[in-house]
Amino acid sequence: MSLRKLGRAGWVQQTAGFLAAEFLRLVWWTNRFEYDPPDVYEQAEHHMPVIVAFWHGQHFMMPFLKKKKYPAKVLISRHRDGEINAIAAERLDVGTVRGSGDHGSEFHRKGGVGAFKAMLRTLDSNINMALTADVPKVARKAGLGVIMLARESGRPILPVAIATSRFKRLSNWDRSVINLPFGRGIMAAGELIHVPADADDAAMETLRQQLEGALNAVNRLAYTRVGHPDEGLNG
Repeated sequence: MSLRKLGRAGWVQQTAGFLAAEFLRLVWWTNRFEYDPPDVYEQAEHHMPVIVAFWHGQHFMMPFLKKKKYPAKVLISRHRDGEINAIAAERLDVGTVRGSGDHGSEFHRKGGVGAFKAMLRTLDSNINMALTADVPKVARKAGLGVIMLARESGRPILPVAIATSRFKRLSNWDRSVINLPFGRGIMAAGELIHVPADADDAAMETLRQQLEGALNAVNRLAYTRVGHPDEGLNG
């Protein structure tokens, strides 16, 4: 069996998802996490359900944003790697919506329409919805998908960044960060972004830029707080 086929085997994906979840638990338990602002949950609670937006390379620790009293789901691709991420997320008690957030030419092929409708149903069920904001394969450039979801659902967007003092950054397209144990961490959030139901194309683009700027700002804040201000420029 080739490595490619082996990676698609159910037992391999289940094992990888299990190991990933348990490693992330270790990272969570052994880092001293703080919140900025300290009352971020209390502030957001009055506006829930919210759309939690973050940059793609920071997705590994996002399940730990969820609190038991605030149910949440996360959008995960249908790709083979996405299957492992979905197994890990569900083991960490976070529900999943499978599909692409891409609103480009491959939106239908990657299950984007179904995923978008599922996210709307999730928010309508009073469940928070988390998803990455990047344009596919273009790191740190926000797409319109999150803005469209906010317009159609009437729910606000909460820009979020997570950083730890000890980490390994990969050289892939999204500059993914593997957070490491035995350090300190920060979960930082920006101001809520509201998208009017009647927002036209010009307004949508303005709000897209606002989201991109907010995510970059909260990213810089998070890395500065853990002692790596230069990393905030990298994502």
